[in-house]
Amino acid sequence: MHEVVVVGGGLAGLTAACRLVQRGRDVVVLEAQDRVGGRTSAEAVHGASVDVGGQWIGPGQRRMVALAVELDLPTFPTFDTGRKVLDLAGTVTTYAGSIPSLPPHQLAVLQATIWRIDSMAAKIPAANPWDSPHARAWDRRTLAGWMAASIPSRTVRDVMRAAIRVIFGAEPEELSLLHALWYIGQGGGILSLAEIRGAAQDSRFVDGAHAVAIALARRLGERVRLAEPVGEVIEEDGGVRVVTAQGDHRAARAIIAVPPHMAVRMHFSPALPPERDALMQRMPMGATVKFHALYDRPFWRDADLSGEMVCTHGPVSVVFDNTSADGAHAALVGFCVGAAARRMGSLSPDDQQAAVTEVLVRGFGPRAQAMAGFLAKDWAADPWARGCPTAGMPAGVMSIYGPALRRPCGRVHWCGTETALEWTGYMEGAVESGERAADEVFALLA
Repeated sequence: MHEVVVVGGGLAGLTAACRLVQRGRDVVVLEAQDRVGGRTSAEAVHGASVDVGGQWIGPGQRRMVALAVELDLPTFPTFDTGRKVLDLAGTVTTYAGSIPSLPPHQLAVLQATIWRIDSMAAKIPAANPWDSPHARAWDRRTLAGWMAASIPSRTVRDVMRAAIRVIFGAEPEELSLLHALWYIGQGGGILSLAEIRGAAQDSRFVDGAHAVAIALARRLGERVRLAEPVGEVIEEDGGVRVVTAQGDHRAARAIIAVPPHMAVRMHFSPALPPERDALMQRMPMGATVKFHALYDRPFWRDADLSGEMVCTHGPVSVVFDNTSADGAHAALVGFCVGAAARRMGSLSPDDQQAAVTEVLVRGFGPRAQAMAGFLAKDWAADPWARGCPTAGMPAGVMSIYGPALRRPCGRVHWCGTETALEWTGYMEGAVESGERAADEVFALLA
């Protein structure tokens, strides 16, 4: 008999478990995969270990910054020296600064759009967005519908679409305006989510972001049980029984630290409240194929290019310099997201590489063909994630079912980056949610 069973060994579950153990509580963590980390993971390509999931942190993400220090995991700045590439429907230009170099009238529309989105987002309360004055009206609209009505320039709409795809792993048509604005507000605004310096892509871990989960799991030791997926969560006899193929785990309380669309696959007894069950059925995960193209050297820097590339059309939406901290492994990392990710997922590995190569050659020249290694991770094909980076809410979901997002169901509590009050959808959000769930449970333990 444990005091707490944590289901899920990603950053949220590991954070919750570590926080409870630090307070003297008896905890077991059940992880379905043969590794910890959830949507942070590392794989090898051409002699390099690369993050195939979440990898960046920024100065506004205080919990992840503190964890990096506490766990003695050094970070280094993401390379961003030089000009950026903009591929606007096949027309390639370069620019400096945060805003793409558009004609003056389009640039004015883009800046006004960013200001308006950030202003609307700032009006939505983090803890209860469904209670904001415009919640019902904004939730009835898709983000795409608002963009079509509010952005008079098609070029600016295309640039904004590229940013939205990367942030959510989804098309604007798939997102509620209310949910999108709430999410953007949790990260400090559009540019805070999309930019490098001082923003969400500011820094990388020298040993990779997956090292954070490994270090947290090491602290927990044998409390972490791998390759033990949970099939049932049963409340009985004043406690909770969590059932796996390897056996039953009994505890006073359970914390479910997996994405909503994965939690809905478990059997709960008694049945979850209808609002919670309906919410989990209505939060699909974004679609992301993350690729790494490795080279003998970072040749793009010779042309004073930063390695950053934004594409409004085609299979790739954004590219960054991903060269290792010691410079030994030169790399570009990029994302195929939303509808493009679903198309890429149907291609063979060779065809995926060919599609990516065509984009990189267009942006960085013929030397981009000479890859020393290539790796693409389709998160939709991962059986325990089924997508990345985060679960979204289509129109009509948040205002009706949102109040069930963090609300405990009897002795069952919820965490995960989708439930975060800060930096929702990011590693920072996962850690924040784990801390909240641990505090919630600790206060209720006898």
